[in-house]
Amino acid sequence: MNIEIDDHSGFCHGVTTAISKAETELAEGETLYCLGDIVHNGSEVERLRRMGLMTIDHDAFAGLHHARVLLRAHGEPPATYETAKENDIQLLDATCPVVLQLQKRIRSLYDGERNQSRRSQIVIFGKRGHAEVIGLVGQTCGEAIVIQDVDEAAKLDFSRDIHLFSQTTMSLEGFHAVVSYITSHIQSPARFTYSDTICRQVANRLPWACEFASRHDVVLFVCGEKSSNGRVLFEACRGVNEKTYMTPSPDVIKPEWFDGVASVGICGATSTPKWLMEEVRKAVESITGK
Repeated sequence: MNIEIDDHSGFCHGVTTAISKAETELAEGETLYCLGDIVHNGSEVERLRRMGLMTIDHDAFAGLHHARVLLRAHGEPPATYETAKENDIQLLDATCPVVLQLQKRIRSLYDGERNQSRRSQIVIFGKRGHAEVIGLVGQTCGEAIVIQDVDEAAKLDFSRDIHLFSQTTMSLEGFHAVVSYITSHIQSPARFTYSDTICRQVANRLPWACEFASRHDVVLFVCGEKSSNGRVLFEACRGVNEKTYMTPSPDVIKPEWFDGVASVGICGATSTPKWLMEEVRKAVESITGK
């Protein structure tokens, strides 16, 4: 049996940087907190917890004083920085540069129009409640409108100016569908402008993942259930290969998946550690005797 791990899968640059920063700080032996899961992968979060990284939520963060806290790649709203300053919290900011630039663009637009009579509807194409989206909405004092698909785009006020941004990990296809819909419904003299803010390092993985999935009899997609990017890639792989299985850990692998199978592909999301894909390969080899 041929078992192949996709070379294009695994952590994106932003996640790699955040985890590297956490490991470096933990090696110093001092207490380190992380605001939210450092990555949407339970196995990697557990690995870092054993190293000493303590994950906290925003309520716990508000109660901290004189502590060190890592901000993950997803980014945070301005309120987080204000709390840190008030509570003398040392922030280790690992916000992804792509996300940080997007935050600045949204903030610039919002601040520039704040005192104008004609203000745009700032719209974010993204997953409602996602950590990155919360940080983006925070740049507008909570005023930005979040839409997840074309159906929600239909609820916008097309008689007012609209400026559309996107969460960095959304699909290009979905973004273009929303752009097309708003373009065809905007009512003059209202203006529609948009910024394609989807990370190409992430977006370019989709066509490769589909090609990879098509080359194997069975595909094991290694991914945590919380990963937005993982869900998009998994569905894309399953679209070209119905024998694609979500595999958050080696424990869920079933022997019957490999009956009569000659080729197995193992791939994952931008939040999937390489070591976990290697563990999945070892499990497949153990089950199949290959």
